[in-house]
Amino acid sequence: MIPNQWYAILESSEVKPGKPLGVTRLGENLVLWRGEDGQPACLVDRCVHRGAALSLGKVHQNDVACPFHGFRFDPAGRCTLIPANGKDVPPPRAFQVPSYPVQDAFGWIWLWWGAARQELPPIGYFDAITPEMSYATLRDLWKTHYSRAIENQLDVVHLPFVHHNTIGRGRRTLVDGPLTRWDCSLAECDLLNLWVSNRKDDGRAPQRPDQLPEPARRPSLQFRYPNVWHNWISDRVHIVAVFAPVDDENTLLYIRMYQNVVRVPLVRQLFDQAGRLANLVIERQDRRIVETQLPKRSHLRLGEKLIQGDGPIIAYRRRREELIHAGGR
Repeated sequence: MIPNQWYAILESSEVKPGKPLGVTRLGENLVLWRGEDGQPACLVDRCVHRGAALSLGKVHQNDVACPFHGFRFDPAGRCTLIPANGKDVPPPRAFQVPSYPVQDAFGWIWLWWGAARQELPPIGYFDAITPEMSYATLRDLWKTHYSRAIENQLDVVHLPFVHHNTIGRGRRTLVDGPLTRWDCSLAECDLLNLWVSNRKDDGRAPQRPDQLPEPARRPSLQFRYPNVWHNWISDRVHIVAVFAPVDDENTLLYIRMYQNVVRVPLVRQLFDQAGRLANLVIERQDRRIVETQLPKRSHLRLGEKLIQGDGPIIAYRRRREELIHAGGR
C-alpha cells in the first residue's frame, strides 16, 4: 500500500446513520458508522475488552457500542462508558480502539492510511465531474490486488483483444505513444493524464511519445493516486472507477457513469441504469483476464517484458514506488 494517502473505500450511501457497518479494507477489519452529527467514523472492528466485532453493536449518539458488554467508543476510539463500572466512573485511558480519519466527499468515504498529521491534505477528485451530473454505481469484486486492477484501466494495448465486440471494435491494434503528463497542482504529482491514440495497422511503425504533437484536447484518461480513475468520454459523459483495496488478493471495484445528457427524472434513471449494465459487460470482460495475472500484486521490477504501448503502466509503477518509498521515510 502507498502510505499517507486518502483511499476511497466505500460509497457515501453505504454508511447509514445509526447503523454500524463492518467491512474489510486495506487488509483490516473495520467498522464505520454515522452518529447524530452525520459525520462518518471509522475504527478497527475489534473491541479492546474481549475482541468482539463492534460492527454487530449499536450507535448511541456519536459513539458505537460493543454488542458483547456494552462498552462505548467515540470516533477517536476512546472508551466513553463501561456499563459494568457505572456511568459516573471514567474508563481507563488504556481502553482505546485504533481509529482512522475518514471524510465524506464527492459521494465517497475516504480513509486516511498513514501517519497522524495535525492537518491532513485535501482530497482530490476530477474537475470535469460536476454536481448536476447523475450516476448509477456498479460494484464488483475482483480476485486480484488493486494495483493490477488499476493497471488494466491504464492499458490501451488490450482494447481490441479483450473488448473486441464492445469498446475495442474496429481492430485498432497499433498504439501511437501513448502520451502521458503529470498534473502537480494538488500538493504532490498525484494526477496522471493520458492521451490514447490507437489505429489500424497500415504498416507504419507506431509513433513514440516524443513524436506526437502536444495535445490540444482534454485527456482521454486520468488516474489520481492512490485508487481513483477517470475516463473522459465527452464533456457530458464520464466514467469514474474506484479500486477499493480489500486485501492483498481482492479488490472491490466501483464504477460510476456520470452524465448530464438526460435530465428528465424517470428517463434519466433508465439512462443511468443502461450505463451501469454496459459497464458490467465491459468490466467482466476485463475481470476474466486480469484475475489470471500472476503475481497478483504489481510492482516496478516485476520481470515482465513490457513494450512502448505499456508506457502508462510503467509511469504508474514508477510513481507508486516513489510514493511508497517517500512514505517509508
